[in-house]
Amino acid sequence: MALLICVPGPVLAESCFAPSRPFLPSDSQAARDYADIIRGDFEDYIQDIQSYFRCLDGERARAFEEAREVSEEYGRFLQLVGD
Repeated sequence: MALLICVPGPVLAESCFAPSRPFLPSDSQAARDYADIIRGDFEDYIQDIQSYFRCLDGERARAFEEAREVSEEYGRFLQLVGD
């Protein structure tokens, strides 16, 4: 925890974890027997994948902003050293 306090906030990138694919049994009887559970797994997956996409979009926006800031900092550095 102490290490995280020393790291500036913008440096911390969000980790986006893709959800696991729901299991669909190949046995039609098993699919019928567990239909409610399987349906719930698929619905959970759809919600989770949407959250995952939002996370990726947010991380992409954060990375672009960071890259813009780093590019500006590099330009200032080059001016400082006379390149």
